[in-house]
Amino acid sequence: MQSVTLLCVGKLKEAFWANACREYEKRLGAFCKLNVVEVEEQRCPDRPGPGDIAAVLQKEGRRLLQKIPDGAAVAAFCIEGKPLSSPAFADYIAQTALAGRSHLVLIIGGSFGLSDEVKARADARLSVSPMTFPHQLFRVMALEQVYRAFQINVGGKYHK
Repeated sequence: MQSVTLLCVGKLKEAFWANACREYEKRLGAFCKLNVVEVEEQRCPDRPGPGDIAAVLQKEGRRLLQKIPDGAAVAAFCIEGKPLSSPAFADYIAQTALAGRSHLVLIIGGSFGLSDEVKARADARLSVSPMTFPHQLFRVMALEQVYRAFQINVGGKYHK
């Protein structure tokens, strides 16, 4: 069974986000071994300057990189990533497994995104939209898309 790790900056603060994530985590149990890993969100001033933002990205990036298992395929969600349709994302997950990489790590950054080091470590950079979403909402969206991808790959009725 394929392992999927959703590696995220920050914790879910609202119960409704946590409940939505738990629902998809439960559903995904039939398709993969899912692990959600959270790293601490770095605090910064209310009005951060470019140096503050760079420091936040560097510190969060180090925390993320430390959590990536050796040999894992890594995809970073970032605005400059390649946009994929749901079927193309399903194919990406399937091809990763077929290439012998049984562990896939999907990375969601914090409110300032991801450091250049994390993006460089990624085997793929993916974008869901040119729009920006709160990272807590995006966690739900990412889990839904992973679930949809597995449904597509098994010919399930979820994706229409």
